[in-house]
Amino acid sequence: MTAKLSDTIAARRDELIALTQDLIRIPTLNPPGEHYRQICEFLATRLKRHGFAVELIRATGTPGDSDTYPRWNVVARHEGASKGPCVHFNSHTDVVEVGQGWTHDPFGGTLEGGRIYGRGACDMKGGLAASIIAVEAFIHTHPDYAGAIEISGTADEESGGYGGVAYLAERGYFDPARVQHVIIPEPLNKDRICLGHRGGWWAEIETHGEIAHGSMPFLGDCAIRHMGAVLEAFEDKLYPAMATRHTDMPVVPYGARQSTMNINSIHGGQAEQPADFDGLPAHCVPDSCRIVIDRRFLMEEPLEQVRAEVTDLLEALKTTRPDFDYTLTEINAVLPSMTDRDAPVVRTVAEAIEKVIGRPPEYVASPGTYDQKHIDRIGKLKNCIAYGPGILELAHKPDEYVGVDDMIDSAQVMGAALETLLLSIEQADVSAP
Repeated sequence: MTAKLSDTIAARRDELIALTQDLIRIPTLNPPGEHYRQICEFLATRLKRHGFAVELIRATGTPGDSDTYPRWNVVARHEGASKGPCVHFNSHTDVVEVGQGWTHDPFGGTLEGGRIYGRGACDMKGGLAASIIAVEAFIHTHPDYAGAIEISGTADEESGGYGGVAYLAERGYFDPARVQHVIIPEPLNKDRICLGHRGGWWAEIETHGEIAHGSMPFLGDCAIRHMGAVLEAFEDKLYPAMATRHTDMPVVPYGARQSTMNINSIHGGQAEQPADFDGLPAHCVPDSCRIVIDRRFLMEEPLEQVRAEVTDLLEALKTTRPDFDYTLTEINAVLPSMTDRDAPVVRTVAEAIEKVIGRPPEYVASPGTYDQKHIDRIGKLKNCIAYGPGILELAHKPDEYVGVDDMIDSAQVMGAALETLLLSIEQADVSAP
């Protein structure tokens, strides 16, 4: 990394702090998808000042898109002085619900003790800000670079990415003929390169019963009791089976190297009443009970097997439990994704980490999915990693924060990677057509 670029990034520390705070103060909560247009316009205004051509793109018709909560994305592109590869930094702009337990204003962007606090500080507005500072400093330092640089701010990663990266990928924005290297600044720690993620399968299971008076339950059929049998089958058979399976993927934390399943929610019987309702419940046998399951699976597990294990348990209950009936509805399915350690962007960022941080990187995979899945499966672009500042375990937690020093170091790594990828016209590994 050239000293000039390193010094330029270091000199923009206060600007990096202010940018991160500004981003946090736009409360882009998902669900429902608030202030997407506002944050896209904020980014567009800034990047236009630095010579980027900017598009604002609404993902019309995607899940959650409406006139009240439109799914807006921004894609900004800066052309170099000559032909060469394109490096794309993709960050999602949405954040999850605030939750309880905060001691800082969730949307205040408070700077305290070298940390910036707020919902999305770590996941991943700190990474977005770091990539912008790195790119702007690179362009200022090397205006005659070869190739192009893109920065995108995309919607709905926290709910699957279908109104964001998936929509853009379907329209060719991640075509390997257009973009050659992708870095997603997710918070995997500044000395780690994330190569990919496990798969995910989400489904709703509903057990059916028959409504009757609660004083005469024998005249009805309790759907909640049927769901109890489903949960018992999971405990006795599925969870022990999953515990025996481990992956060669370098998933962190270590506990996620086995198959896992979470029961996200359960509801049976009468609808819950508003908090201010002080009446008594009616006396009814529940005729429906629903759970949502979140099954995370490994490269070594085919999706068909994941589905079949659950279906086989439910079908077995139909043969052994009187009057048992169910409906299984698949909500979403995501295949695992892994970039090869020899991929050009991996080697380049690894060298940059060693130069800036002073030690070789750790290669990891994410326990949860992120937008690499769409760049890989839809865009057919394999040369993609996640790299960014922040501590993974802070994501979605109260008092979420990102360290300023970590953002500076990550920006330095990104800048060093850009110098390697874009300062030589001879691009031996991946080049623009």
